[in-house]
Amino acid sequence: MFKRDLTDITINRLCRDKLFAERLKPDIRKGTVFPAIRVERVDFYHKGGKVFSYRDEFRTHKKYASVIRSDSDYISESDLEKKVKVITNFFDGYEQIKENCALHSGVEAEGVSQIYHKYPFTDDNSGVVFLDIEISFEAKSEERSQNRIDILLFNKTTHQLRFCEAKHYSNSDLWAVEGTSPRVASQIQRYEKQVQGESKDILSAYCNYIRIVNDLFRCGLPEPKSIDNKVTLLVFGYDRDQQRGRMQELLLDDGSLAGMQYYFIGNISAMNIDNMWKAVKCG
Repeated sequence: MFKRDLTDITINRLCRDKLFAERLKPDIRKGTVFPAIRVERVDFYHKGGKVFSYRDEFRTHKKYASVIRSDSDYISESDLEKKVKVITNFFDGYEQIKENCALHSGVEAEGVSQIYHKYPFTDDNSGVVFLDIEISFEAKSEERSQNRIDILLFNKTTHQLRFCEAKHYSNSDLWAVEGTSPRVASQIQRYEKQVQGESKDILSAYCNYIRIVNDLFRCGLPEPKSIDNKVTLLVFGYDRDQQRGRMQELLLDDGSLAGMQYYFIGNISAMNIDNMWKAVKCG
C-alpha cells in the first residue's frame, strides 16, 4: 500500500534538531533545499542530490561528508597532520556538504532540481508547484522490485496531481530505430497502469503529505482532489537543430509517442511550470 506519513513523535524530534531548525528549514523556505516526505523519513534534496535523509537522526552519503576545515584554500601533505581538521558534525560542515552534493549530480537530476528549486511547494505565488520527487511504487512485475517516477506536480487551482517522467535528450531510453518503440514508451505505460490502479491510495497518501508539510513549513496548500491518469514525459536539454532533426523524426513523425502525454523544452531553467501544465501535448 502506497503511503506518505510521519508520526507526531518523528515531527517533534525533527523540529528540535539544530541542523533542521537553523540550517535546513531556512533553506527550504528560500527554495535552495527541497524536502520530500516518506514513511517515517524525510529526504532533503539540493541541486540534484539527496543531501540529507532523516530517520531518527540525519544521514548523508560519505562522499558529501568528506569535508575538511582549513584556513587556507590550498594545503600540503604536512598540513594534514597539524593544520587541517575534519568536520565532526553536519551542522558545521553544512555549506560544504551541500557543495559536495551538487558536484556529484547527473545531468537529469540537476535538470529536475531546477524545477523544484524554482517552484517548491513552499512557494505561495505559483499556481502549480513541485510536490514530490523520486516516487517509488512496489512493482507489479517480477522483473523489477520498484517503479520510480521522477516528479509529482500539484495544481493548487484544480487540486489535481500529475506525475512526470523527466528525460534529458542524451538518455538512450528516448531513442529507438525508426518504426520501433523506445524503452520510454513501455516505461510510461507501466507507470500509468500503476498510478491508475492505485489512485485511491495515492490520493489518500498525498492528502496526508500535504497536511504534514502545511504543518511543518506553514504552507497553505489545499487538499488534492484528483490525479491525472496520464504520466507526462518531460524531455529537455536539446538545441533547435536537435529538435528539428532527431526529435522530430524519431519521436514525433514515426509515432513513438502515440497516446503519450509529453512536454518538450530545450532549456529547463527557462521553464514556466504553469505554462507547462497547460501546454502538454498528446501523441
